[in-house]
Amino acid sequence: MNHSSSIRIPSLLAVLSLAGCISGCTTVGPDYDGVPDVAQDAMQSGRFVRASAHAEAEKPVAAWWGALGDAQLNALIEQALQHSPDLRAAKARLRQSRAGFEQQQAQNLPTIGASGAAAVLQTAPGTDESQTAKLYVAGFDATWEADLFGGTRRAVEAASAESEAVRAELQDVQVSLEAEVANAYVELRAQQQRRALMQQTADADKQMLMLTQQRSDRGVASAAEVDQMQSQVDGTQATLNQIDAAIAAALDQLAVLTGQSPGALDGTLSQSKPLPMLPQSVAVGDPAALLKRRPDIRAAERRLASSNAQIGEKKADYFPKLTLLGNIGFSSDSASHLFRSSNSMLLGLPYLSWNFLDFGKTAAAVRGAEAGYDEAIAQYEGTVLNALRDANTALSRYGYQRNSVVKLLAQQASAQHETELMQQRRTAGTASQIDLLDAQRALYNAQQNAVQGQGDLLKDFVSLQKSLGLGWEAASAGSKPADAS
Repeated sequence: MNHSSSIRIPSLLAVLSLAGCISGCTTVGPDYDGVPDVAQDAMQSGRFVRASAHAEAEKPVAAWWGALGDAQLNALIEQALQHSPDLRAAKARLRQSRAGFEQQQAQNLPTIGASGAAAVLQTAPGTDESQTAKLYVAGFDATWEADLFGGTRRAVEAASAESEAVRAELQDVQVSLEAEVANAYVELRAQQQRRALMQQTADADKQMLMLTQQRSDRGVASAAEVDQMQSQVDGTQATLNQIDAAIAAALDQLAVLTGQSPGALDGTLSQSKPLPMLPQSVAVGDPAALLKRRPDIRAAERRLASSNAQIGEKKADYFPKLTLLGNIGFSSDSASHLFRSSNSMLLGLPYLSWNFLDFGKTAAAVRGAEAGYDEAIAQYEGTVLNALRDANTALSRYGYQRNSVVKLLAQQASAQHETELMQQRRTAGTASQIDLLDAQRALYNAQQNAVQGQGDLLKDFVSLQKSLGLGWEAASAGSKPADAS
């Protein structure tokens, strides 16, 4: 069998060259020209509104938790970055988005397939006129839609920006995870310190109750005083129970954040240790650097770029589409002669389609994409403003809480001095044992308030680092936390 080609190869190559030239030169839709200006007053000032004397306009450190000088906290954060279920889920979402981007890129390439068949035809079986005919067919076909007006390129551009946005969201999960681990660790250490002090308070309360009961037995104290002391003992014990529950909750939270079962860290972290130490000053940078660093802002910016590309993707549907079809086929009545050149057939066919009358479907899709772009602009602006608010609020709270801790420590020093004076009076016989125990109880209460204040200050420090978008660069320095694989 000798079949001639339905279109000559030079003509087919000319069509392919023309389609490639057109598709490389024409791209409809608006080109992305960056983000709108937001909060220019903050950008021009070069500093945060709520920056205090303890905040320096220097580049902050990515691995901010290292400044706290707690090796156990460092190990917990590293373990969380390696094993957190939330982080693994975020990495899986990034792999999905990358796969979608690669799939969209493949739309620019031809689709190639192969087919084959063998048929045996027997006429009038069982008779003298019986005849058998055989036919073998094989072929290779390809289709390619020429991207004449850039619709596919815009789709690739949108998918690429979306993948980058998902990567920024992964980094945002890293930032949040580090802050959660640090907050849970601070809560654990603060509650452990409080429990030790509350146990001393409980011991003092029991001694005071015993002495009051003895005085009541001698007729020196009333039954109401005994009841009052009993109520104080019960209240202290109730507070102890609440602290124990808070310690258990913090231990379980740290276990889950590091990818372990609740209770897995009880043996490691149950022993009380001091709170981490804060640095004397905190580097916060400036608002302009914040916009480049915070993952949620970068995610919003990438989604804005994706929305812009989607407008061009939809506008390309206004124009004709050119699909190139090609086929190389072989047919023969003998399998051994199938792939001879005399049994071949070549087909090349350009196919043009144009939905010029779609009753407004394309126009509606374009309007929807433009509305999506407007929404992305508003979301970007809102993300920037909220980020600046977060940073300024965190700076304000950190500054005020630092001043509050100074006052609490001063109260603790006064209570310590008062207890020492009461001890001297007790030794001199001018004060009772109950008076001394009462002074000690006030000291324990002042110490608890100071511990709680220092814990809150550490949490405000953590919140400040999170608001500045810190932590993801440190996580990305290691291959496993940053890599989505």
